[in-house]
Amino acid sequence: MLRALKNRDRYLSVLLISPSILALLIFVYGFIAWSVRVSLSKWKGLNPDFTWVGLDNYIKLFSDPRFHVDIRNTLIFTGVFVIGSILLGFVLAILLDQGLKGEGFFRSLFLFPMAISYIVTGVVWRWLMNPATGSRTSGFNLLFDTLNLGFLKNAWHTTPEWGMAAIALAAIWQMSGYTMALYLAGLRAIPQELREAAQIDGANEVQIYRYVMLPLLAPVTLSALIILGHMSLKVFDLIIAIAGKQLPLDVPAIYMWQTTFDGLFYSRGAAIGIMLLLSVAVLIIPYIRYTLKTETDR
Repeated sequence: MLRALKNRDRYLSVLLISPSILALLIFVYGFIAWSVRVSLSKWKGLNPDFTWVGLDNYIKLFSDPRFHVDIRNTLIFTGVFVIGSILLGFVLAILLDQGLKGEGFFRSLFLFPMAISYIVTGVVWRWLMNPATGSRTSGFNLLFDTLNLGFLKNAWHTTPEWGMAAIALAAIWQMSGYTMALYLAGLRAIPQELREAAQIDGANEVQIYRYVMLPLLAPVTLSALIILGHMSLKVFDLIIAIAGKQLPLDVPAIYMWQTTFDGLFYSRGAAIGIMLLLSVAVLIIPYIRYTLKTETDR
């Protein structure tokens, strides 16, 4: 009787989650499989053409100079965005960890930008980083003029070499509150006895954070690196909102959009999409395995 009840509960559990599993198979893995098939064809235009071309789209993609620019821009954006968000978030977490008055207010203030969409952030930062001069000067450049700091004025996202770094500033502003929350939670989880023991041994505040806190926060840093890294690989709307479709600020997601929907080159667009998927998977899958292994070992 007991075994029959257990079997019934097991069947009911499977029945309850079966719609979710079916939706996942169709709308996630099914579409991934479809995109792979399209990327191996020569479909160009409104009429489907599934003629098999193998890896030809991928080979031509890697020989495309525009794709090389996309990779360079993605690396610049990822480096500035990830490092900037982690450093700023860590500093904010340390400040809040000091027991400031009104900590709840400041914590909410730092987290608020994360609740805003990238489109809204892009529209605001497009004004802040307006490269116009003369009577049309606005945003940061106008502020620098007012403060007699004209040497800090620059062309921001219109700079050919480092325009992506300027775009990353907006992303840092939006996501540093997230890393702050991660680090603050990590700091609060560290036993107070460890700090007191370090103080007894003669360590000052800087040494405590460097030799005690930072090593213990390594899992938090890894999580921030993975999450922010995979977000940076998919950046699209922020760039469009700030600068539009400009080749110097091109990234794989914009290239995929223009190739697929503007150029109607569906097979090439699918190939770019699969490359984005693989690049994200390289970061996410090892992280998930590491997390599951850590939870199992506990």
